[in-house]
Amino acid sequence: MSDNALHDAFFSLHHGLPRQGPGSDDTTRRLLGLAAAAGTLPARPRVLDLGCGPGRAALLLAAEAGAEVTAVDLHEPFLAELRRAAADRGLAAAVRTVAADMAELAYPDGSFDLVWAESSAYAIGFDRALRSWRRLLAPGGALVVTECEWTAGEPSAAARAFWDAHYPLRTSAANTAAAVAAGYHVLGTHLQPESDWDEYYGPLGARADAADPSAPGMAEALAATRAEIALRREHGTEYGYRGYALRPADARWHTRPETDADRGAVREVTAAAFTTGAEADLVDALREDPAAWLPGLSYVAQAPDGRVAAHALITRCRVGGAPAAALAPVSVAPAYQRQGAGQAVVRAVLDAARLRGERLVLVLGHPEYYPRFGFAPASRHGIEAPFEVPDEAMMALVMDSSGPVPRGRIHYPPAFGV
Repeated sequence: MSDNALHDAFFSLHHGLPRQGPGSDDTTRRLLGLAAAAGTLPARPRVLDLGCGPGRAALLLAAEAGAEVTAVDLHEPFLAELRRAAADRGLAAAVRTVAADMAELAYPDGSFDLVWAESSAYAIGFDRALRSWRRLLAPGGALVVTECEWTAGEPSAAARAFWDAHYPLRTSAANTAAAVAAGYHVLGTHLQPESDWDEYYGPLGARADAADPSAPGMAEALAATRAEIALRREHGTEYGYRGYALRPADARWHTRPETDADRGAVREVTAAAFTTGAEADLVDALREDPAAWLPGLSYVAQAPDGRVAAHALITRCRVGGAPAAALAPVSVAPAYQRQGAGQAVVRAVLDAARLRGERLVLVLGHPEYYPRFGFAPASRHGIEAPFEVPDEAMMALVMDSSGPVPRGRIHYPPAFGV
């Protein structure tokens, strides 16, 4: 049997299916919301949809986000399906198809506000995708990419053998670390539900049942397809697709964990940022509380001359009886306010919290500022402040939605005085 016969059989199984990988319109909307939360996408974003397949995501982005979509795929029949669907929906002017290799894109730097890749980055590898697609983003742009990864701490031998032979998987922590190392901040992540796999495997399984196994290459294509579906049925709790919404870090500000040498500068910046010295005293008191202090979660942003321009601190608190984290205080030296230093240091310390495995971060702050980082009213999760505060000002950021979110009253360290 030739490789061409297997290739043709594989694509004949997939032609006309609504999706070429796990996904749903709800997931596309969820990921779009994460990318848009920073508030930097234009009203009519330029979107590059890579490995678009028949274009389910491209059509939604054009219809619901008002996007101008450039949809790229190597398989021309998929692009033809997309063109027909776009025309049928009155979106032909908003969706342009391009037959090209996602690994060899000739677009100039900064050409797109949003680079989108659902169930496709595996074709060139997650790390290469992060490196090669970053330059395509305009200032304030975002990359949305989904990646299959381990969701079990100890995957079974059967699951590991399958994926090691096809596409070695990593954990969410490893993929998050790769994104940060590649120069991105994590705007948010979304573990795709089992229903996303059903939307893919349901139609594919029905197509496989109706296929003619005597066609050239079809027997092998059917065997591979059924093995993949069976693995999901038997080991689906061990791996899954997670969507990542990423934004390139602001190159103007170098962010890093504080060192002992920074303590004086951090106190100076904190005192200057607030009307009293209470917040500076709070930082010092939290440093001395081993139950509150979380090593590596006191971050500074440096100005080009090396001075500390901003500081953000995350310490341990509790919600009910469960551990959580509190973002407070956030300080920007007056000379550097409204220049992006605060946003840079907050995003950096939130990335560091993700890498530590923190699941929930709380902040009491301005309701028009913190939602750009993904924060939403804590009351939506059944979380309440230990004092009277406007509902919209007490906010929570759920970093890991794979399990239940703690509920109850927030208990701050003693240094907060509440």
